[in-house]
Amino acid sequence: MAHAKNHDYHVLPPSIWPLIAAAGAFIMLFGAVLGMHWPDPTPESFTALEVLNAYKFALIGLVLVLYVMFGWWSDVVRESRAGDHTPVVGIGLRYGFILFIISEVMFFVAWFWSFFKNAIFPMGPQSPQVDGVWPPAGIETFDPWHLPLINTLILLCSGAAVTWAHHALVHENNRKDLINGLTLAIGLGAVFTLVQAYEYSDATFGFTDGIYPSNFFMATGFHGFHVIVGTIFLAVCLFRARAGHFSPTKHVGFEAAAWYWHFVDVVWLFLFAAVYVWGR
Repeated sequence: MAHAKNHDYHVLPPSIWPLIAAAGAFIMLFGAVLGMHWPDPTPESFTALEVLNAYKFALIGLVLVLYVMFGWWSDVVRESRAGDHTPVVGIGLRYGFILFIISEVMFFVAWFWSFFKNAIFPMGPQSPQVDGVWPPAGIETFDPWHLPLINTLILLCSGAAVTWAHHALVHENNRKDLINGLTLAIGLGAVFTLVQAYEYSDATFGFTDGIYPSNFFMATGFHGFHVIVGTIFLAVCLFRARAGHFSPTKHVGFEAAAWYWHFVDVVWLFLFAAVYVWGR
C-alpha cells in the first residue's frame, strides 16, 4: 500500500533513449562536418560511393537517431495503451507539442526574415548591376499560378482530409471515415512532394547561384522536408487507426499529427504568398 499510486501523473522508469539520442545527434553532426570538408577536388566529381564514404559517420548518426525515434515513440504508444496517459498527462503532452510547433514557427520566421530583408534591401557582394534589384538580374522565377498554385490546392485538400478524419473520429466515432480521411491526406501529401521535386528539377537556378536561390531553396526545401515528416506522422496514425488505437476521448497522437499538418499548410500559404507571388 505504501507504493500505491494516488496521483494522476506518470512517473517514467529509467530510460536509455535520451543517451542514445544525444550520441546519435552528435555523431550525425560530426559526420556532416567531416563530409563537408572531405578532401576531394570538386563535388561534381563525386561518385555515389565517394559520397557515402564522405558522409559515413553522418549516416551512422542518422540511423541511430531514427532508431531512437522509433523505439522511444513506440514506448510512448505502449504507455498510452497501458493506461498511463491520464487526462493530466494528456494535457502535458499537448502543451509540449504546442511548444514544439512554436519552435518550428520561429524556425521558419528566420527564413522569412532573410527573404524579406534581402527583397526590401537587396544588397550584397554581387556586382553593381545586381545590387538594388530583386529578384537579382538573371534569375528566372517560377510562375506562381502554375505548379505552385496546383501544389497549394493539393496541400489544402490534404488538410481538409485530415479535418474530415478528425471529425469522423471525435464527433461520429466513425473508424471507416477516419481511415479513409487519413489515407487521402497521406496520398495528397505524397503527390505534393512529387510535384515539388519536379518543380525543383525544372528550376533555372541552383542553390549556390546567389541570395535569392539560397533563400528560395532553404525556405521551400525545409517546408518540403516538413511535409515528408508530416506524411510519415499521418502514416503512423493510419497504422494505429487500423489497429484500433484511437477513440473519441483518447487520441493525443492523432491530434498532434493533425496540428502538425495544419501548421505545414499555413506555412505553405505564407510561402506561396511571400516567395512565389510577392517575391516575384
